[in-house]
Amino acid sequence: MENFRILIVDDEQDIIEFICYNLKKEGFQVFSATNGLQALEEAVKVKPHLILLDVMMPEMDGIETCGELRKLKDMQKTVIAFLTARSEDYSQIAGFEAGADDYISKPIRPKVLISRIKALLKRYDQTSETTFSQTSQANKVLVIDRERYLVIFKGEELNLPKKEFELLSLLESKPGRVFTREEIYDIIWGDEVIVGDRTIDVHIRKLREKLGDDRIVTIKGVGYKFVNV
Repeated sequence: MENFRILIVDDEQDIIEFICYNLKKEGFQVFSATNGLQALEEAVKVKPHLILLDVMMPEMDGIETCGELRKLKDMQKTVIAFLTARSEDYSQIAGFEAGADDYISKPIRPKVLISRIKALLKRYDQTSETTFSQTSQANKVLVIDRERYLVIFKGEELNLPKKEFELLSLLESKPGRVFTREEIYDIIWGDEVIVGDRTIDVHIRKLREKLGDDRIVTIKGVGYKFVNV
């Protein structure tokens, strides 16, 4: 794990020191910031593979910081996970809507946190030619290029967060095929990462906002499918 860079963003110095200590013991390269503005500067500088982000911070809160990070070209593949004492549903939904990949509640034991981080990083650079379409040239309205992490819709590039991109890639790889919610969780998030029941719904809604409501169809009680229109 020594090649992975992790950025810890929290306004409480003792929490930063505690997390940094445990991550460094596992061989990670660890960096830190105490507010959202510092996080943006540090992220540009070190290009972290994963960012642990608190919600309540001065200067710029975690939700806004996550959204700004996702606007940066180099942060599209970066894993962003909230690590916060805020466990309300609306906070989690806001986090996922801002582009987060996971939402971890404090307090959490160091070994459990390390396990969650390793599970997230395991999926950082995974690509599967059999699962995801490399480039969808057949549908000229929507082009998905997995290698360049690029989506072009109606001639315009879409800036999709990592999980939205992977979800769209999965559904579009087999138009008309219904993917169950369990399959989507397993392929996109992995069975080692715990996500809330609303996670898929939030990501589907965000994709529909960008692509229109008619491309991703809900199969009630089962899952979702992509249709060419």
